[in-house]
Amino acid sequence: MTRQCARNGCGHVAVATLSYNYGQRTVWIEYVTDEPHPSTYDLCALHADHLSVPGGWILTDSRARPLFDAAAS
Repeated sequence: MTRQCARNGCGHVAVATLSYNYGQRTVWIEYVTDEPHPSTYDLCALHADHLSVPGGWILTDSRARPLFDAAAS
């Protein structure tokens, strides 16, 4: 069963999971986890790719990224 994006009003399929540590001001995005957890948030590609964090916070995105954009070549 697929999970949906946690963003209000978004019905797209989740492809990433967001977790954070408020004390360390750190946010992590990884590929969607196997099991949902109450302290994480599932996001669709659009919301995961455009996520911004507050000033002073660190965002770590562990999803694989292409080394170059083939469309730009």
